[in-house]
Amino acid sequence: MREDDRSCSFGPDSAYVDLAAEVFRLLSDPTRIRIILALRDHGELSVNRLAEAIGKSPTTTSQHLAKMRWGRVVGVRQDGTRVIYRLIDDEARELVALAVFHAERALGDRTAHERAGVPDTVARTPRCPASRPDSPEQPAS
Repeated sequence: MREDDRSCSFGPDSAYVDLAAEVFRLLSDPTRIRIILALRDHGELSVNRLAEAIGKSPTTTSQHLAKMRWGRVVGVRQDGTRVIYRLIDDEARELVALAVFHAERALGDRTAHERAGVPDTVARTPRCPASRPDSPEQPAS
């Protein structure tokens, strides 16, 4: 994005289109979306705690985490013999949050924020998982 007019500078001929499709493929699994949402809510989790949070086995969770680590969506740190995972890609977190908001809106006429009476400009503050402090405000639809 250009800072001066906040418009996207990528066109259909961008060299990044194929890589963007790879990002969507990496994030297009429900288990991975649940992992991102769980890590967003809890910060850091071990494989076992993460598996419990998303309702999957530790083996399945670990396999997904390996792919997400390869895609640089999650990072790890050692805590004794345990491996602790955390989100390291804010854009992936935002993409997932926006996709969930989009799905919610597609199934109904209002999002959870709207049903709760939270104005869109407030819903997109840093407290909301779909926004960053530097993102432009979106008009209410």
